[in-house]
Amino acid sequence: MTTTRSDIAASSRSTDMGSLAVLFAALLWGTTGTAAHFNQDVSPLATGAFAMGVGGLLQAVIARPNIMGCLGLLMAQKRWVLLGAMCVVIYPLAFYSSMHLAGVAIGTVITIATAPLAAAILERLFGHHRLTLSWYLSLALGIAGVVMMAMGETDTHGGDIAAVRAGDDPMATGSGGVPDADWQRLGGIVLGIIAGTTYAAYSLIARLMMDHGTHARAAMGSLFGVAGIALIAGLGLSMLVADPRLFATPGNTSVALYMALVPMFLGYIAFGYGLKTVAASKATLLTLFEPLVAALLAVTIVGEHIAPLGWLGMALIAVCLVIQVKPATA
Repeated sequence: MTTTRSDIAASSRSTDMGSLAVLFAALLWGTTGTAAHFNQDVSPLATGAFAMGVGGLLQAVIARPNIMGCLGLLMAQKRWVLLGAMCVVIYPLAFYSSMHLAGVAIGTVITIATAPLAAAILERLFGHHRLTLSWYLSLALGIAGVVMMAMGETDTHGGDIAAVRAGDDPMATGSGGVPDADWQRLGGIVLGIIAGTTYAAYSLIARLMMDHGTHARAAMGSLFGVAGIALIAGLGLSMLVADPRLFATPGNTSVALYMALVPMFLGYIAFGYGLKTVAASKATLLTLFEPLVAALLAVTIVGEHIAPLGWLGMALIAVCLVIQVKPATA
């Protein structure tokens, strides 16, 4: 079967649209940090469980016809569904806890930098996608850019972010004479690695399900639907009971609903559409757009300041994204 130039052009356009869909998802995800800024002392576990839980259930609802149409395939792929759903459950809990313990900058850097690396390793182990030189170049530029952004934010604010947020003394010591703030930061780093790895894992699982014939909406809806049930019926409800501050004020309620409906629901619909034509390793690399959006919103809305090193990092991320979204030459 021969491949015509029109087929190549159509495939290129489809990939370009997929890349734009992933970038749109990252744009929405980049608003979560600013939105969470307006929450008043809400547990990061409650925030993550509610947002991803409700968003996942809504995805399953709109994907119901596709799920029913692919029910036989989904039953055959039930191990993938359960494994992917478990990763979806772990991701928000680890990510929000990482930011809470290590600070927004460090937690985001570790998670975002881990995801494309983990996706590349997993694809080499379980997939057949070959990475290009431009991907490696983009990864180097993107990680360098994210690290520079974090250093720029840290240099501007100074001190220990997690300790200041918690109202603790950053020099208080724990076991072995190690400052408690250092233990918190280390815990946040470990959780960030877990978050990035699970994010890459469920992205790859969803793509593999699509490659084996499952409709994109059915794949994403099944993974996030099962995860949503677990989060809301299990940990989500327990967090709401133990921490009712999630809906204590109109502001908290608005933030909770926004994060569930926009970044977690609409964002993951766009991400699922993108995964139809974009490899998981490239998709996770494109989501480096998220910290760039988050930084710009933090400056313009929250009133934070970024050092020159941070702006240089943003420029490197922009170059990384341009390399990834440029049209492929026929």
